[in-house]
Amino acid sequence: MAGTEPILEVGGLVKHYPLTRGVLFKKQIGAVRAVDGVDLALGRGETLGIVGESGCGKSTLARLLVNLESPTAGSIRYKGEDITGLSGRALKTVRRNIQMVFQDPYTSLNPRMTVGDIVGEPYEIHPEAAPKGDRRRRVRELLDVVGLDPDYVGRYPHQFSGGQRQRIGIARGLALRPEIIVADEPVSALDVSVQAQVINLMARLQDEFGLSYVFIAHDLSIVRHISDRVAVMYLGRIVERGRDTEIYDHPTHPYTQALLSAVPVPDPEARQRRERILLSGDVPSPADIPSGCRFRTRCWKARERCALEVPALAVPEEFRFATGPAAHDSACHFAEEKRPVLPRDPGREPREEPA
Repeated sequence: MAGTEPILEVGGLVKHYPLTRGVLFKKQIGAVRAVDGVDLALGRGETLGIVGESGCGKSTLARLLVNLESPTAGSIRYKGEDITGLSGRALKTVRRNIQMVFQDPYTSLNPRMTVGDIVGEPYEIHPEAAPKGDRRRRVRELLDVVGLDPDYVGRYPHQFSGGQRQRIGIARGLALRPEIIVADEPVSALDVSVQAQVINLMARLQDEFGLSYVFIAHDLSIVRHISDRVAVMYLGRIVERGRDTEIYDHPTHPYTQALLSAVPVPDPEARQRRERILLSGDVPSPADIPSGCRFRTRCWKARERCALEVPALAVPEEFRFATGPAAHDSACHFAEEKRPVLPRDPGREPREEPA
């Protein structure tokens, strides 16, 4: 479980993409606010799940965390050091400790390279991580760790299934023995049975290598299985965050409640008993975000205050002096607990709370 001090801290993180007009003389007329003020903390050995609809900024946040994108504003602190302004050798050192598993196993692997070359490529970039004569052996060990035959080192990506390709991507992410892995929807392109295998593999590797995960997905049931804490994103911001049991069993933000009500439930009786929340309208454009609460255009609780005042991400006033699971951060002026949104998972053991 997570340690008391965070290994990664995100404060006021912003990423805006300018919208321009003109050919020779370009003029900025607006901006796509993909990430618009995100605050997060990841504990050592912890899994932080980030969920939300497509287009809410999850993948942009992932690229910012591994420094594939430069933020417009805000800070990303790794072990207390702000890494947003790093470059050259200093950035290379940090990247060794923060690796990424990409969403699509069909496009994230170079089809012209063998599996051995793909998994061993990090050693070419960071030669200090492994002696040159020892790299082939380490690659074979990594393939064995993720459940693949070490003799597959000479094969090419097109010779593998989707689940096997994602295992190759995980092996590549583990090559440098990182402390943090940012997994951007690592199972969304896989079949349901293969999803379970990959999730169980990642959980086992977390214990074996002492990893901290930022696990991004739009499937809330997957996030529930692996995460210690969950943050819900909407239009570039976190609207609710807390421990997994707080979010899934005691959601207080209307958007989270609507998302949970759409999760498929295998039990027909439980499916009939729960209330389905249907949101009206479409997700607003990130280039034209509503004033005040950005969810108000689709929210059944919206009032005049919602259009005038941006809700703070904090424990709602109603639960401020409570000690129950509903007393967690929620960016809503009229937050209230609604349960049961999802049937309880009888096979899930409650996770230990941070010290």
